[in-house]
Amino acid sequence: MMPPSRSKPSNSARIAAERNGQWGEGLAALFLRLKFYRLVDRRFKTPVGEIDLVMARGSMIVFVEVKTRRKAASEGETLEAVNQRRIGRAAQYWLSRYPEHAGSDFRFDVIFLAPGRMPRHVINAFPAS
Repeated sequence: MMPPSRSKPSNSARIAAERNGQWGEGLAALFLRLKFYRLVDRRFKTPVGEIDLVMARGSMIVFVEVKTRRKAASEGETLEAVNQRRIGRAAQYWLSRYPEHAGSDFRFDVIFLAPGRMPRHVINAFPAS
C-alpha cells in the first residue's frame, strides 16, 4: 500500500476546510446584510471557478471573495493570493447566466475573517479586467 501524498490534503482536512469556508461565507453574508447588502447568490460554481458570494446594494452587483484564516495573517499577502483572473472569468460567466444584471455596475470585494477580529471588508479590492 502506498503512503498518502503529502501534496494533497487528506479527506478529513479537505472536509474541515470546506466546513470552515462555508462557515466563513455565512458569516460574511450576514456581515454584509447588516450593511444593507442583499444576497443574490452563494457558492456559484462555474467551469472556470467559483464565486463565494454575489451581493447587491442598490443597482450595484458585488462579487465577493471570502478569505477565512485560522490566524490573522497579513491582509496584503492574503489579497495577493486572491486569483483575480479566475474570479473575473467566473463573474463574466455569472453575468452571462443572469442577463437581467448585465447592465448593472459591478465590482469585486474581499472579506477577511480571522479569529478574534472583526470582519474586514475591502471594497473594490481589485479592478474588473
